Amino acid sequence: MTAGFDIRLHDTLAGEKRLFEPADPERVSMYVCGPTVYARAHIGNARPAVVFDLLSRLLRRRYGADKVVYVRNFTDVDDKIIVASQETGEPINAITKRYEEFYVQDMGALGVLRPEIEPRATGHIDDMVRMVATLIENGVAYHHVESGHVLFEVAAYAGYGQLSRVKQDEMIAGARVEVAPYKKDPADFVLWKPSAPDEPGWESPWGRGRPGWHLECSAMIGALIGPTVDIHGGGHDLRFPHHENEIAQSACAHGGAPLARYWMHNGFLRMGADKMSKSLGNIVLTHDLLKDWRGEVIRWALLSAHYRQPLEWTDELLEATGRSYERIVRPLIESADTFHDVRPVFDDALVAALSDDLNTPKAFAELFRLADRLRDDPREETYAALLGSAQLLGVVGDALPETASPRPAVAGAEAAKIEAALTEWASLRAAKDFADADALRDAWAAKGVLFEARKDGPSWRRG
Repeated sequence: MTAGFDIRLHDTLAGEKRLFEPADPERVSMYVCGPTVYARAHIGNARPAVVFDLLSRLLRRRYGADKVVYVRNFTDVDDKIIVASQETGEPINAITKRYEEFYVQDMGALGVLRPEIEPRATGHIDDMVRMVATLIENGVAYHHVESGHVLFEVAAYAGYGQLSRVKQDEMIAGARVEVAPYKKDPADFVLWKPSAPDEPGWESPWGRGRPGWHLECSAMIGALIGPTVDIHGGGHDLRFPHHENEIAQSACAHGGAPLARYWMHNGFLRMGADKMSKSLGNIVLTHDLLKDWRGEVIRWALLSAHYRQPLEWTDELLEATGRSYERIVRPLIESADTFHDVRPVFDDALVAALSDDLNTPKAFAELFRLADRLRDDPREETYAALLGSAQLLGVVGDALPETASPRPAVAGAEAAKIEAALTEWASLRAAKDFADADALRDAWAAKGVLFEARKDGPSWRRG
């Protein structure tokens, strides 16, 4: 496929799929709301990281790796972080540093590439103070002197609600809007809040305090990219109030300039019928999943449904994804010695599927087509297309794994023993020596290694 292929993305603000046209093809920009670093990332947190990593890969393919500027922030000043520090007695910077590192490790295990820029909110306090001052000067924010709060006056911005498409009173009724005496209206949101002596704070014209959460992203986008970013992404739950508030304050601070040319939101991840949430106690940590599954398998599972749709997270999904992973990795491993010098390429049909608003179900169907073709008729061009396409999706890294097992990789010596036992097990079954085959299988099962007979050959996985 030529470098000039078109990309179409669903723009939440427009409510439709649009041809993607960056303001400057030489500097394509994307900003995605990152984690608040006070706890390990759960699998719901991982979905936007994986989705927008895939989009960044596609953008680099289309415009060139050096033309894409991807920014994903770390929120390292937040009430939840303060509470964690107060409960544990641990310094805030120690908490945020540790969980930032954990986040990078966990997402890296899912094949998420590091964005070009990863700003911390605390590194842009001056930018936030300047933005608040501008909003006050422009008459859309006010300082409640008695309380020390600075608030954005929602009624002063006529376009409020354009992203959510819900009337203001309905939005407020359905959200956790704080009714406070320092507000002119319950919908007004905090730009700057006072800090107690034992809380982190910075000096400002309105007293010692810290920024409101919504302010952080707008200020970092303005400082690192400019008034308008090409793509702003995040989870569906951020549409209101977070992104709605970002739009309002940014437009009012930058002469009406839109904050983003395209808005993209991934759907919820659900545990059965319920959205994953701490209040329901159904949180599944990415770190824990990685003990039982390869990161590539977890990534595949997160991409198995279209990104805008809800995703039901179940053990059955992971088992099915594990089998899918084996189906494409096994023929690559088996053909690797023959085609080890082949340069990976991208399959046109798969790139076309991803270019259609990241249609991952169709892209995976194309991946299966290539894998089946390689298995049935090994050819250099098929190997190159399968390898390159799997790498574009991020379900295969720069180096092939030692085995096709969807379970975590094991040390080379142990893997060799398992593969030898698997071969012996298959031979015993072929010779119809089922008693010895079952005994061998059971012995390895007791060690947590499961042998399985598949149409494309014997396989093993961690049990």
